[in-house]
Amino acid sequence: MEEKEMNEMSEYITLTDEEGNEYEFELLAECEKNGNTYYAVIEVKDEADGANEDILEYVVLKRAVEDGEEILATIDDDDELDDIADYFDDLFSQEIDYDNN
Repeated sequence: MEEKEMNEMSEYITLTDEEGNEYEFELLAECEKNGNTYYAVIEVKDEADGANEDILEYVVLKRAVEDGEEILATIDDDDELDDIADYFDDLFSQEIDYDNN
């Protein structure tokens, strides 16, 4: 298993789904593992959407090449997704100061 690296980001990206709908996401973190690059992103929602800010769920995307074009894709393999999600969960839990110290 290759060493994992994480880079903190403060960028926003717009992703377009298969139906042409655009969504804005904030890049939370990036890691590289086994020659692949993964991103943890969270959808940016308007306050008018009634989004509950207490519950934040991030999405894991994988950099891939499709038809010669670089894309960000969902991960279909459950084991691969669990492994990368565990890494990001550990990373994010380390960044939270539960004791306010």
